[in-house]
Amino acid sequence: MSATVTEQLPVVVIGAGPAGLAAAAHLVDRGIEPLVLEAGTQAGAAVREWAHVRLFSTWGELTDPAAEKLLAPTGWTKPDTKTYPSGGDWAEQYLQPLADALGDKVRLGARVTGVSRTGRDRIVDADRADQPFTVHVAHADGHEEKVLARAVIDASGTWSIPSPAGGDGLPALGERAAADRVSYRVPDLNDPATRARYAGKRTAVIGSGASAFTALAALADLAKSEDGAGTHATWILRRGLSGSTFGGGTADQLPARGALGLAAKAAVDEGHADAVTGFRTEAIERDGDRLVLVAEDGRRIDPVDEVVVLTGFRPDLSFLDELRLGLDERLQAPLALAPLIDPNQHSCGTVYPHGVNELSHPEKGVYLVGMKSYGRAPTFLALTGYEQVRSVVAAIAGDREAAERVELVLPETGVCGGAGLFDQPTADRTSDGGGCCAPAQQLIQLGTASSAPSCCP
Repeated sequence: MSATVTEQLPVVVIGAGPAGLAAAAHLVDRGIEPLVLEAGTQAGAAVREWAHVRLFSTWGELTDPAAEKLLAPTGWTKPDTKTYPSGGDWAEQYLQPLADALGDKVRLGARVTGVSRTGRDRIVDADRADQPFTVHVAHADGHEEKVLARAVIDASGTWSIPSPAGGDGLPALGERAAADRVSYRVPDLNDPATRARYAGKRTAVIGSGASAFTALAALADLAKSEDGAGTHATWILRRGLSGSTFGGGTADQLPARGALGLAAKAAVDEGHADAVTGFRTEAIERDGDRLVLVAEDGRRIDPVDEVVVLTGFRPDLSFLDELRLGLDERLQAPLALAPLIDPNQHSCGTVYPHGVNELSHPEKGVYLVGMKSYGRAPTFLALTGYEQVRSVVAAIAGDREAAERVELVLPETGVCGGAGLFDQPTADRTSDGGGCCAPAQQLIQLGTASSAPSCCP
């Protein structure tokens, strides 16, 4: 197929979430036809699954300029830029109106099952770059379709594959068998059935990020309510206690994110949760009607009724298997991007804004953007995704100058260290003036009587 004919094909965008819809808006703004394929039944399907969770970014940081431009003629009004929406607010007040504005450029119930080059599997070199992409789609009504595309922007996210409880990255022994008592989402305690599931129960919360903070704070609120007497959380951390255990606090330039960590700290200070550090789960065993978590070193926690696993997410790369992607072997993120976001290396500061140069692959014309571009790395911001798609779409349009221009300043994280850094005992690290401190792994009861050492002032 000639280059001229290929350029007349649409750009396929996988996923109608924040990054995918923003990519479509930028394509429209550039006069390029997008086709957004969303596996769910509504725009922002993944966001709607955590509709009860409040974001730590304000409305001013959650909308894309090209999307706003597309929405303006519809009479859409941007919410108060200083307020913090829930996931449900974000979906209903921004993502759905944006999908409506894009109209038939968004197809729902359309799951991408494979992407390749027309007539070329990943082995074949001959004329590969001259072939359009072929995208296989399975529709909700059962029929299958093949779509040709000039480029592919994968903004499908990572929500569908939560990481397991096991400290080695595999499901803990017994984790699948205990599936009826294990959840991988922040519980919605406003839902009566979910509230009854956790009220008065002991819950193990595994994880050390914002989702774990949210769960701990929510369970503490439940414990203080009339119907929540006896509710208690055991917080399982793979790393040791450090100055960053509760995030950036008042040092975080995203105040709501800092406040979230402080709310989790209050939960443990008030006795509604205790914590076990340096605990890498190896097994989940039944003890009558309850569960016992067993660590790799043989330690066992007291029996719990429920387990909430919030250890991050990982990308689904299965449908991209016939493409030649350049991914970091650890993070499963694009090779040029991985060093910028690697939690094994980054301790303090921020991730440098990035675009098409960091997101390109050996297979020209395919881009992973949004949460999926980070692979297994944490701390992704919506603003980052919007800058990514602006740059990528500019490159697809042939505007290299705009593609390589940085148009984003990210807020400082205020957080000292990433999950990988603190997985290591103190004795295994040497100070180089740029690292952070962390005590040896230990079993602790958190409270106000002692304070963690501060680091990275």
